[in-house]
Amino acid sequence: MHFLPGQGRLLTLLDDSSLHLWEILHHDGCAHLEEALSFQPPSRPGFDGASGPPSLTRVTVVLLVAAGDMAALGTEGGSVFFLDVPTLTLLEGQTLGPDEVLRSVPDDYRCGKALGPVEALEGHLRDPTKILIGYSRGLLVIWNQAAQCADHIFLGNQLESLCWERSGSTLVSSHSDGSYAIWSADTGSSPTTQPMVATTPYGPFPCKAINKILWRNCESGGHFIIFSGGMPRASYGDRHCVSVLQAETLVTLDFTSRIIDFFTVHSTRPEDEFDQPQALAVLLEEELVVLDLQTPGWPAVPAPYLAPLHSSAITCSAHVANVPAKLWARIVSAGEQQSPQPASTALSWPITGGRNLAQEPSQRGLLLTGHEDGTVRFWDASGVALRPLYKLSTAGLFQTDCEHADSLAQAAEDDWPPFRKVGCFDPYSDDPRLGVQKVVLCKYTAQMVVAGTAGQVLVLELSDVPSEQAVSVSSVDLLQDREGFTWKGHERLSPRTGPLPWPTGFQPRVLVQCLPPAAVTAVTLHAEWSLVAFGTSHGFGLFDYQRKCPVLARCTLHPNDSLAMEGPLSRVKSLKKSLRQSFRRIRKSRVSGKKRAANANSKLQEANAQLAEQACPHDVEMTPVQRRIEPRSADDSLSGVVRCLYFADTFLRDAAHHGPTMWAGTNSGSVFAYALEVPTAVAGGEKRPERAVEAVLGKEVQLMHRAPVVAIAVLDGRGRPLPEPYEASRDLAQAPDMQGGHAVLIASEEQFKVFTLPKVSAKTKFKLTAHEGCRVRKVALATFASVACEDYAETCLACLTNLGDVHVFSVPGLRPQVHYSCIRKEDISGIASCVFTRHGQGFYLISPSEFERFSLSARNITEPLCSLDISWPGDAARASYGLRESPKLSQANGTPGIVLAPRSHDGSPSPVRSMGTDTPQPPEATLSPMSIDSATSADTTLDTTGDVTVEDVTDFLGSSEESEKNLRNLAEDEARACAILIK
Repeated sequence: MHFLPGQGRLLTLLDDSSLHLWEILHHDGCAHLEEALSFQPPSRPGFDGASGPPSLTRVTVVLLVAAGDMAALGTEGGSVFFLDVPTLTLLEGQTLGPDEVLRSVPDDYRCGKALGPVEALEGHLRDPTKILIGYSRGLLVIWNQAAQCADHIFLGNQLESLCWERSGSTLVSSHSDGSYAIWSADTGSSPTTQPMVATTPYGPFPCKAINKILWRNCESGGHFIIFSGGMPRASYGDRHCVSVLQAETLVTLDFTSRIIDFFTVHSTRPEDEFDQPQALAVLLEEELVVLDLQTPGWPAVPAPYLAPLHSSAITCSAHVANVPAKLWARIVSAGEQQSPQPASTALSWPITGGRNLAQEPSQRGLLLTGHEDGTVRFWDASGVALRPLYKLSTAGLFQTDCEHADSLAQAAEDDWPPFRKVGCFDPYSDDPRLGVQKVVLCKYTAQMVVAGTAGQVLVLELSDVPSEQAVSVSSVDLLQDREGFTWKGHERLSPRTGPLPWPTGFQPRVLVQCLPPAAVTAVTLHAEWSLVAFGTSHGFGLFDYQRKCPVLARCTLHPNDSLAMEGPLSRVKSLKKSLRQSFRRIRKSRVSGKKRAANANSKLQEANAQLAEQACPHDVEMTPVQRRIEPRSADDSLSGVVRCLYFADTFLRDAAHHGPTMWAGTNSGSVFAYALEVPTAVAGGEKRPERAVEAVLGKEVQLMHRAPVVAIAVLDGRGRPLPEPYEASRDLAQAPDMQGGHAVLIASEEQFKVFTLPKVSAKTKFKLTAHEGCRVRKVALATFASVACEDYAETCLACLTNLGDVHVFSVPGLRPQVHYSCIRKEDISGIASCVFTRHGQGFYLISPSEFERFSLSARNITEPLCSLDISWPGDAARASYGLRESPKLSQANGTPGIVLAPRSHDGSPSPVRSMGTDTPQPPEATLSPMSIDSATSADTTLDTTGDVTVEDVTDFLGSSEESEKNLRNLAEDEARACAILIK
């Protein structure tokens, strides 16, 4: 890529040797980059004959000359072509072939050999008629374009890279044997056969090639030589290094990913005598690193954007909206103490990427990412770019295998070469058990739960001062002494004992260890009650972290569920068992298919007879076609995995008394509801009394199709979700309606259902799999604010499916509102990584290192608004544009995205608006074909047609009288209508 100075243009060379000219244009109020011209070199006509004219084969290097109006193209065939940049056409008669250069070369150097491809082209800063050409074989030529002759020739070895010093008197070449040479261009005799200096910096043993070299001079005297590669082949041939040499100081910058390119930020004005390099920018495959060359020690400059998200692989993520200003300041302060900024004289970020015109965000948003190495990173997600705020590491609490490696590294510090680890991309995890699986943050108490791969659940609290303290360790056995199960997976992590030093930031208070140490699959925190609930593939537990004691442990394993005992890192999966299960499933579906076929024939004849009696076809009331869903087998493997946990203050015992409850949903469609006895805090006091918390099983619901439960939420009397802990008590949110009847929304992979409380009888449902043929992957309740009316907002259910579509449903009616394509269905990791925000936005990973942000809300949009200040000669009007992008739900595979924001232009109500919602329907978005028809008929009323299935609801709290009354009511209801039974 080459910028054309002062023109607002960019020239790019692709790997198919095509050249493209890009221009910043102003169109419809947007400034954007558009391709203006392209140039495809003519294809190679057969074999290049020695006598024929040189043909433009593969372009290897591009040099802009004459202030960017002309480009020199070096090719694989050894020729240099000249291109007129404004028109992208070849200039005839100016091509420099290898034959012309060979005439100036001594006969003994020629000896019938070709010069090889053009490896490097360099321009003279003060004399644009001169070009330095470097050929692969080692020949260097200073070519005078005006006189069409060679001014000077240097005979070197196999060439990799060239750099021409500012004054033009010195040039430096790097070679394939790991050496570089400094040549003087002022010596009268040509050709020059011996350089002034030739050195192999990392010799004497064989070294790898130095791929690129730069020479930069300074007013202070010592010049910089900066090069990539050149490492000793046997010892460090696999390292990615850039070496910086000034006088006697050599630093070998050791990176963790491949080096693509590097450059220095220095003076480019021809009248300046010195380069005076300020910074070195290195573009790596996984990150961009900038080093300050003016400060002693050459420290790295903190990046204001483009920080690598995947420093260690991302294993989970969570979003926290509306972060209080006090907590935000404390997190920022803790982050600043982690990486102290250099002195005020130090260099600021040297790359100018335009100006951000976006307004200050009205509320602060945090994105938390959990990583494979046991770290949690806090990102400022309030604006367009993710900015790193703070990094929490949990590895210090455990004894891992990496201590020995660290001590070895310390011992080897004095070795040659002088390596210095730079950059924060570190893909190697010391111990896979450290990986963070779930993370939850309470923004009002600054308490946090981090759960990991080896069953570790950490409760942390934010502290503004460093401390040294011991961490309380407790174990919870989730198997409950169940017979016949032995854990075959990884061991638990061993915690360090005694007081440990903790820096400012989140400091661990309690470590709860699940046994067996399987990965934690669900976690939730209630800071007001000082309770944390966690679940694995074996069961779930409840822990009181104020009293540091377990409250409850429940095993959810099915007797046949041996697969859950093998763990994700176990390699002894029972192939025989999985084959047996597959055949059993096939046989079962065949048998049930035959039974249905026999019944279907007689039913089909009856249906045909009825249809024949109908007067005409349009009198027939068409019911939506539904797919038949196979119930899952009870002994499916991993049926005991706990998928979701939820705390709520609601009615579980009876309709008169509400109280704390805990809900758990599993992979086999089981929902457990526990009534909790939590001692209440004294008025005005923050902490509750030290009495024990008690948990009693209140209800147990078994969904008929045994589909995994993805989410559970309790709705108050107005149909709104309950506020978060402390929101109501601190008047930060509207208090929930405790007068009307509460309801619980249970979202499984196949359908959504709302049940009344405390009876747990079905109220409404929507069968997503039956209608759309997809399965639910992620679910969240989001608030959608109206664009037209400032104060109006609705709570809706946002759902992402395994096909990558996003559906929005009203709550509690479960009417489909809108339906968008969001993520490619093949992008399984993108779908798995998706996280919704509370205000109708979402994030998902479009690659291991990039989050894509999308908005479902017409009001809450994060727009990139920026301007590029470009001075065009003679056209001041084009100086600055606001670069506006429509908020898009872009496709990860590059297909056109869907614009979500605009309202209908004619102001007419959209189809969705007429259904009683205030969400404008975008013209480009497509409604689910089932959504309008099925909203009122198929899924909001409990119809009696089709196969009727009943939820198995077990009530453990009702008195014997109430049980009899319930049975009597049920008998009456059954006599009255079958409609109370749930499909």
